[in-house]
Amino acid sequence: MQTSKKVIDLFGSSVFNESVMRERLPKETFKALKRTLTTGEPLTEGVAQVVAAAMKDWAMEKGATHFTHWFQPMTGITAEKHDAFITPTGDGKVLMEFSGKELIKGEPDASSFPSGGLRATFEARGYTAWDPTSFAFVKDGTLYIPTAFCSYSGEVLDKKTPLLRSMEAVNRQALRILKLFGSDAQRVTTTVGPEQEYFLVDKALFDKRKDLIFTGRTLFGAKPPKGQELEDHYFGNIKERVSAYMQELDEELWKLGVYDKTKHNEVAPAQHELAPIFSTTNIATDHNQLTMEMMKKVAKRHGLECLLHEKPFAGVNGSGKHNNWSISTDKGENLLDPGKSPESNTRFLLFLAAVIAAVDEYGDLMRVAVATAGNDHRLGANEAPPAIVSMFVGDRLEEILDAIEHGHKAGKTVKSVLATGVNSLPVLAKDNTDRNRTSPFAFTGNKFEFRMPGSSQSIAGINIVLNTIVAEELRKFADRLEQADDVKAETDVLIHDTIRDHKRIIFNGNNYSQEWVYEAEKRGLPNLRSTVDALPAFIAPKNVKLFETHGVFSRTELASRYEILVEDYSKIINIEALTMLEMAKREILPACLAYTGKVFEGLKEKKTSGLPVKTEREEALACKLTELTDCLIDKIDRLDAAVIDAKSEDDCLETAKYYKNIVFEAMGQLRAVADELETMVGKDYWPFPTYSDLLFSV
Repeated sequence: MQTSKKVIDLFGSSVFNESVMRERLPKETFKALKRTLTTGEPLTEGVAQVVAAAMKDWAMEKGATHFTHWFQPMTGITAEKHDAFITPTGDGKVLMEFSGKELIKGEPDASSFPSGGLRATFEARGYTAWDPTSFAFVKDGTLYIPTAFCSYSGEVLDKKTPLLRSMEAVNRQALRILKLFGSDAQRVTTTVGPEQEYFLVDKALFDKRKDLIFTGRTLFGAKPPKGQELEDHYFGNIKERVSAYMQELDEELWKLGVYDKTKHNEVAPAQHELAPIFSTTNIATDHNQLTMEMMKKVAKRHGLECLLHEKPFAGVNGSGKHNNWSISTDKGENLLDPGKSPESNTRFLLFLAAVIAAVDEYGDLMRVAVATAGNDHRLGANEAPPAIVSMFVGDRLEEILDAIEHGHKAGKTVKSVLATGVNSLPVLAKDNTDRNRTSPFAFTGNKFEFRMPGSSQSIAGINIVLNTIVAEELRKFADRLEQADDVKAETDVLIHDTIRDHKRIIFNGNNYSQEWVYEAEKRGLPNLRSTVDALPAFIAPKNVKLFETHGVFSRTELASRYEILVEDYSKIINIEALTMLEMAKREILPACLAYTGKVFEGLKEKKTSGLPVKTEREEALACKLTELTDCLIDKIDRLDAAVIDAKSEDDCLETAKYYKNIVFEAMGQLRAVADELETMVGKDYWPFPTYSDLLFSV
């Protein structure tokens, strides 16, 4: 049992955080570093040298012998190269040293990371640069230094650098707006709290399924007798084995300074969720990468496997990563907090209007930000928002926006209470609006919850888009207001015009309904149903101009990322198809043939026994098994041919379309036959654990 004192002592104990720096650094060095953390002021090499020495001493006290520049390449996971602190002394011995130069800059091989054509294979040099805004930490005997990653020619090869650029873009434009309102804020930062959904399955069962090992999802599997129909798993009692896992996960994350706060069972059997407290977007991104890594590592210690795929099991809810996004100042103000009277809170309404315009104008980019092969299984499946981007603001805000648009005064916001009808229960204040879990982008009081991201995704790309599109609208607003003679009057007109022009993006109803699909089409909202449909929007002229305007991506960097994303889709489907073929040929087909042979053998014995027994049912079963097995062989051959033919496409987008339309379709046909056979073949013959085994074994 964790005591409060233990948690307090444990939290951040492996992090070179602000309190450690204040204690270990000279006062002037700490002040210089603090200015970097709060205002983005660059560090001098002299300051870095002092910080490096203190960081090394602290890390060695924590058991570290190595350091690594920890970065986030375009693979979607993190990368690290470990170097020892040792330096030869010339007499056969060593010193433990760590210089400011080693802290600031590293040179990992850049040739084998995805670059989308930015780098040739022989062009190996790349650089990592220390990001002092994200604290270093010690893990597994190594000092981890969060860094950005770029090529020799300067193009970014990672997710952190453009994220930091996008945060700077929001900061620049938001400060222009705040200055007009008389604010003395020096910095504006976006903040994020990413909720993380995941599945836990028994490790021994996981190891018997090649599809889970190679792809993270089950490519075969008939539905179990019980799924999530009774809705009894959601927020249910946490089983002892899972609780022990969650407790250790808490401790490991707390050591690393991750604000892991909430844990509970999710909707599907074997599904759970972890949610942190808000952090700045950069730190939240680093922490979420650590969270996913630690989830999988700790699971193995408990004989479990953590599945982060968006749809590990067909027929039950998949896993998302709800990205709770807001904007705050260095004065502690949340710029998306409506206050007690949102109808008269002009600054809030202006920032809200900027978000509304951003989502309407760049909804295609938001769709691209969540476009992955895994997430295609989840979006629009009555368990997650559809592929149509819209936003929910709630009844009260919609009333206020409607009043502004039509030029009449909105009524005052009145706080209401919840009447439970039980005298002994406390009176509960009601929020101004209910929550809408079907909305892709929902306002939830003082933040927006972006519900479309998939559970395995890095949140960097998602927030790069959110930051940049909002920065663009704030830029346009600032340009207009800075030219106005009467800023207050022009602000009112600007809010009115924005609501009038972009209200089509607001939808407070059921996003799962077919009626909304028709309504969204009438409103002119794009419905980019699959990753292949969505990705070309990444390099649409208006979106290229957006990123270039704010210095987040160059045209070349955008083209490279587009190529990486398109090729990733094809690679993922190809790996899944090859895995299906191996499982079908080497496991499922032999099992079906063996069981069918057993049925025929029993049928023959009955017929030759001379006894007056009926065999019609056995004959029908034997025929059905034979027909399905023959169909299975046919579907294997068709998928085999489709995978071979996919190599003939030259254009990367055409290849991705082929995988989506031909290969993926053939995979579905093969699965349908195999899943039907699973319900007929004896359990002792079926070659790997079933859904019943996987979902209800922990």
